Parts: sequence; C-alpha cells; structure tokens
Amino acid sequence: MSSIILPETAQPYNADITTPNWMISGMEKVMQFYVDRNLRLDTVSAEMMPNPIEGKKYMLYAHVPFCHTLCSFCTFHRFLFKEDKARAYFISLRKEMDMVKALGYDFESMYIGGGTTTVLEDELARTIEHAKKLFPSIKEVSCESDPQHLDSDGFKQLEGLVDRMSIGVQSFNDDILTMTDRIEKFGSGQQTFDKIMAAKELFPIINVDLIFGFRGQTDEVIQHDLDMASRLDPRQITTYPLMITHQTRKSVKGKLAAPHGDMARQYRQILNSLNGQYNQLSAWAFGKANNEGFDEYVIDYDEYLGVGSGSFSFLNDTLYVNTFSLRKYQERIANGQMGVDQQKNYGRKEVMQYRFLLGMFSGRLSRKYFRETFGVNLDTALFKEMTSMKAIGAIKNDPTDPDKLIVTDNGKMMGLLMMKEFYSGMDNVRAQLRKPLKACDM
Repeated sequence: MSSIILPETAQPYNADITTPNWMISGMEKVMQFYVDRNLRLDTVSAEMMPNPIEGKKYMLYAHVPFCHTLCSFCTFHRFLFKEDKARAYFISLRKEMDMVKALGYDFESMYIGGGTTTVLEDELARTIEHAKKLFPSIKEVSCESDPQHLDSDGFKQLEGLVDRMSIGVQSFNDDILTMTDRIEKFGSGQQTFDKIMAAKELFPIINVDLIFGFRGQTDEVIQHDLDMASRLDPRQITTYPLMITHQTRKSVKGKLAAPHGDMARQYRQILNSLNGQYNQLSAWAFGKANNEGFDEYVIDYDEYLGVGSGSFSFLNDTLYVNTFSLRKYQERIANGQMGVDQQKNYGRKEVMQYRFLLGMFSGRLSRKYFRETFGVNLDTALFKEMTSMKAIGAIKNDPTDPDKLIVTDNGKMMGLLMMKEFYSGMDNVRAQLRKPLKACDM
C-alpha cells in the first residue's frame, strides 16, 4: 500500500486492467509485425529539408549525441564525450539552425535530447539562446539531463532558458542502480534525490524519469521509487517500461529484465499510486497540469524538424533522417549543407495508423481529428483497429461527446505496449544506422 496521503476529497484509484497475459503477448506480436513492416530501412538519399507549409505548426528537435558513460540498456544515438568534438558539434548545430531559418521555419516549442544534453552547459545555453533569437515563436524549451550534472556550477546557466528539465533517475533503489552500472556513475538513490531537490528551484517544470520492468524490482521497490519521486513533488513523473531491442536483447533480457508477466501488475501499481496526485498525460506520463509539454512531443506536434547528427524529422508524411556519422555531419555543415541524409515517404493509411497509435497512447483518440486531418470516418477508415480495441474493452464512446473516445485502463495498457514496441522499433533502426560507422565516424 502506498504511503502517499491523498487529499481527503480524493478517492483511491483502482486501475481496472483485465487484459490477460496471452492478449498482452499477442498485442506485442501484432505491433512487432507492423513496426518491422513500416520501419524498414528502405529510404532514399536526401540533401535538403522541404519548405514549411503555411498554417502548420512545427516543433524543433535538437540532438546532442555525447555521454560521459554509455548505459547498457540505452539505445539512443550517442558517442563517448570528448570536449573538442563536442564544442565543434555545438557550433555546427547552431549553423544548421541558421539553414532551417533560411527555409522559412518558425517553431512553437523546442526539445533537446541526447545523449546527455548537459555535457557542456555553456554551449547548450548558447544554442538555446541562438534558437530563441532565430525562432521568436518558441514558447517552451524542454531538455534532458542525467543526475551527474545537477549540482555543477555550469548547470545554473540554464536557469531562465529551459522551461522543462527531464531528469533520468530510472530508480532510487541502490540495488537496481548497481545492477545497471549507474551507482558509480551518478551516485546513490538518496544522492540523486538530494540533487533534484536542490535543482528544483531552477526550472518551472521538473520531470522525474523512472523505469519499471527491471529484474528484482519487486512491488516494494517500485512503490519506494514512486514514493521517493512523489516526495520531490515534481510537476511531472514519467514511468517508462524497460525496452528490449535487438541490440540489447542479450544484455537486457537475460540480466536486467523482469519476467514478461510482471508488466501488467507493475503498471496497475503505478496507475493506482500516481492517479489522484497527478493527471495522466499519456500511458506513462503524469503531470500536475493537463496543458504542459512532456517527453512525447510527437503527440502535440504532427510535424517536427530535427537538427543534429542522428535526429529524425517528420514533415509532409515523410520521415527524414540526419546522418549518424559525426564526421559526415560536420563535413556537411562545413560545406553549407544540412545534416539530412535519407528520407522515406509514408502512405495515408500508414500515417493514420501511426496517429491512431499516438491517440491510444495519449488518451486523446478523436473522431474529429481524423475527420479534419484526413477527411475520413475513423470507424470505417481504421475498421480493424477500432473493432479490435472495442472488443477488448480498450476504448468506448464518450457519452458526452460523439467525437471523442474514452481510453480505458485496458486501453492505457495497450497504448503503453504499442508505444513500447514502436520505440523499440525506432531503436532497432538507430542500431542499423549506427552499425556501418567506423572509428573515424565517431
């Protein structure tokens, strides 16, 4: 039982997840089929991003691919930090932003991911300042960090520049931190707790990232993580499931991952603990307010443009991929070219299925959105998807609004599984793009 005290008027949440394990496994297999089919590397070469379309809103993503240490379960695009290379990279990143401005883009929001974005706080601060000068419509900047940098003097340079800081805690349990090789890198759970508490005053929104699904992560361990996060009273808490990809299958599945059947029970515990304290922003994100940005920026923005090595863009139903070679990225920028290297166009049905996935994951599945965006009736255009989700009790009609659909607790579980498999598929794509890299590319 949670030790968190709810307001007297609040009723304890009792998650109604009735999805059996065989159905969970079946959904994962279905998603793996679609992910393998739609995230194939059948791209064609690309040299330039398209021009913006008037009336569309865009989000700017910037990737910082450097880390002081490389975690075994992380599959994001990153290199070991070397200061000279990192400083040169930030200069190129700002030059690529200049090229984006020349195309006519403006952005409402900026998200900076990694890697570890805060490896050089002074360069990161210059880059954010440059972006805000180039794109005056930016209203919110989100950024990621690991616990290592929270108490550095340079970290304070980001105050007033970053609106939302997401901190990768993963767990406050020292046994889990030891098993994942994080305790020597970032300190104990209590040390991380103290660093976050001290850094809270620097940013309007602090998000605490936790991961569930580790081996040895009992109900008591998960509850302790949730209670520690709640004691910090951050504006947001995100609870990711541990993701197993082709490249981490041996290291993660055998050594780090909990038995597959534990997922539904652990997710039920998370829902029961956090609902009532927080509003649910997505299947795994919780916030104090309903209208603030969070890690899954693709929910709020259909179109986004990425700068930096290994970044992705989705514009006009086309996926654009920046080169994963650090050397090639620097050469392209030095020659006045953008970092984009490949592109892949998606058909209308594939894009609708993708938006359906995001609607399930975010709990914002809307007939009106599909009617206005694609000019279709959701129930007939995606008949198979809608019928199956209704059959397992994942969605139901909103009695107050015929355009809206209610995503139930079963639906949240399905949304979590679907998004987990989608992200695992994207990680597999990153692994394939990194595979040809040689020492000179890093």
